[in-house]
Amino acid sequence: MTARPCYCLHTRPRDTHLTTTATIRVRLSAEITEKLSKLANDTGRTKASLAAEAVAAYVDRELEIVKGIKFGLDDARAGRLVPHEQVTAEAREIIAKTKRG
Repeated sequence: MTARPCYCLHTRPRDTHLTTTATIRVRLSAEITEKLSKLANDTGRTKASLAAEAVAAYVDRELEIVKGIKFGLDDARAGRLVPHEQVTAEAREIIAKTKRG
């Protein structure tokens, strides 16, 4: 088995008055490592800064998804549901209005 490169990421919060950083180790496939190197060379940025930005964007997006799922589960537990037939009818009405202009 070929060893894959392992990079350390130094992440910094977007709020510049906060200086806390953390270092994590991430194993990347050779394909991703090559793409990351190309992107770093093409943009004049470091691989670490690109990787840190990607991780931050991923975490933010995933947190929003999880928040939405929890919100939906809370609604379901509380009985705040809309019947499938009603949703389908409303969606068809919206599509029809859009097609009419």
